[in-house]
Amino acid sequence: KDVHARDTIFDLLPRKFSRLFSVGRLDAQTEGLILLTNNGDLAQRLIHPRYKIDKEYEVTLDRPWDRALAPKLLKGIFLDGKRARIERLHSIEPKHLRVILRQGINRQIRRMFHEIGYEVKRLVRIRIANIHLSDLPRGHWRAFTKRERESVEAAVSAVNREPLGAARPPLQRQRNETQRL
Repeated sequence: KDVHARDTIFDLLPRKFSRLFSVGRLDAQTEGLILLTNNGDLAQRLIHPRYKIDKEYEVTLDRPWDRALAPKLLKGIFLDGKRARIERLHSIEPKHLRVILRQGINRQIRRMFHEIGYEVKRLVRIRIANIHLSDLPRGHWRAFTKRERESVEAAVSAVNREPLGAARPPLQRQRNETQRL
């Protein structure tokens, strides 16, 4: 649910898709690719920075990009006490960049560019892992191909060499001072 009571993607989905997990979010000013899955483990692995899954964006800036600022974004800028960094950055045209993230801090790209004096005029997520937005029209959807699904599952399993859906050790409960023994 949106804190400002705006419609979300889940409000637009048919009822039969009510039990899907979203892979990340897009703020109201950002457009592009959103993945939905009925596999919560897959969604978590695609989102969590530990799995190092690329999320690629096309960024349009308010003025031409100064390449001398790239190291600052690649090294990282502190946002809300956390180091936010861009994994890779590529200039396409003077005001247009491609940016790859592996984190998911709230409004990360917009806030990082703001910190170095730029305004992001347009932001489009074009890829998550090997799933590309391509020429999918705005507001439309399609199912993963078998090859895409297998490739995504392999990518998230490769990081920890732990197959998707593998049993994990149970979490240890912490005892507190007042726990009865």
